[in-house]
Amino acid sequence: MTARAAPPSVDTYQTALAPPGNLMPLLYRHVDVFASRAYTGNSLAVFPDDPGLSAAQMLAITQELRHFETIFLSRGEGVRHVTARIFDLFEELDFAGHPVLGAAAVLHERDGAPGPLRWTFHLTGRTVEVSTRPITGGYRAELDQGAPEFLATVPEGGRAEIAAALNLPERTLADLPLRTVSTGLRYLVVPVVGGLAEARIVRDDFAELVGRYGAQFAYLLDVEALEGRHWNNDGVMEDVATGSAAGCVGAYLAQQQLVPVDEEFTLRQGRFTGRPSLLTVTAQGRPDAPHNIRVGGDVSVVARGTLDTLPE
Repeated sequence: MTARAAPPSVDTYQTALAPPGNLMPLLYRHVDVFASRAYTGNSLAVFPDDPGLSAAQMLAITQELRHFETIFLSRGEGVRHVTARIFDLFEELDFAGHPVLGAAAVLHERDGAPGPLRWTFHLTGRTVEVSTRPITGGYRAELDQGAPEFLATVPEGGRAEIAAALNLPERTLADLPLRTVSTGLRYLVVPVVGGLAEARIVRDDFAELVGRYGAQFAYLLDVEALEGRHWNNDGVMEDVATGSAAGCVGAYLAQQQLVPVDEEFTLRQGRFTGRPSLLTVTAQGRPDAPHNIRVGGDVSVVARGTLDTLPE
């Protein structure tokens, strides 16, 4: 019988897998946000211990991992205060909903507390509060987006142009105003009755078009089904679930008295991307002047990973 060599030791494997040079590995968590189970909802990479990366490095990592967004955390001043920077595949964002919710869930996991916790996130553009609690299979996270701003309304003569830019006939638009609302990012809320399946952005200058009304993006909302769709302005990439837009939707629907204030409703998104997502929204205060919009959802923990090499 031929003798077999002894299997490699654990130390041998660790040496083979160690990062080159003196570089310390950078750990991250992969979670799905607005997801009742893993492999649904909006995926996210969370780096809970930013070692001082540059903005260019953070963007390169985000583009390498290919999640819609990635969030990088560092300790802030005070208990459960964190500084956060959020990147999508193109640039740094002042604010985004699903990265903050997913990051808070990861922090709760690290803390290990069996009960609810509250976190303060210091973002590039603002500071927000997030509450978390453990649930079966993950965490429940809720973000207080603060008081909304109601901005420009599309005039009657501009409604058909917006509809056409979204590949929709004007008759699809609901008999409601098309209005820009902000709870951190400015969305033109486009209310429709049906037509979601046919919708897509068909104008190269879509960003300029919505910019006429003070908006950075548009959010298409079926006001009867309470279901929405959102794309990057080039129309190439559709977002799975848009937490920042959900706050604007909540404020809009409350102002139009289509949902009661201080009562949670569920907004659906992601059906057309194959990643069904459920976002809970509560407008708090008076319908004409909510003082806070709360957006929440379930967070499923999917995987953990390590970066052995950082971009230059």
